[in-house]
Amino acid sequence: MTFDEFSASLTNSAPPSVSATLVALWHDARGDWDEAHRVAQDVDDRSGAWVHAYLHRKEGAVGNASYWYRRAGRPVASGALDDEWREIVVALLSG
Repeated sequence: MTFDEFSASLTNSAPPSVSATLVALWHDARGDWDEAHRVAQDVDDRSGAWVHAYLHRKEGAVGNASYWYRRAGRPVASGALDDEWREIVVALLSG
């Protein structure tokens, strides 16, 4: 799946058949932070930690986000949330 296909799927009523981390980001992009967080917290690897970090940064919980960035092995993001969302989606689609 390409980034454009993933983005286009945001108009669908259900997420595409992709990894749980991408499903979490799909829910986030549709405005359902709670479902995104529920899905992400069940993924126990670095990609799940990265999505979890992004979600807590979006929530404004900087300390919690920092913890999850460390678990993901990534620096704490400081740019635009939309840019980070795209970066994570592209990385997960190509990984």
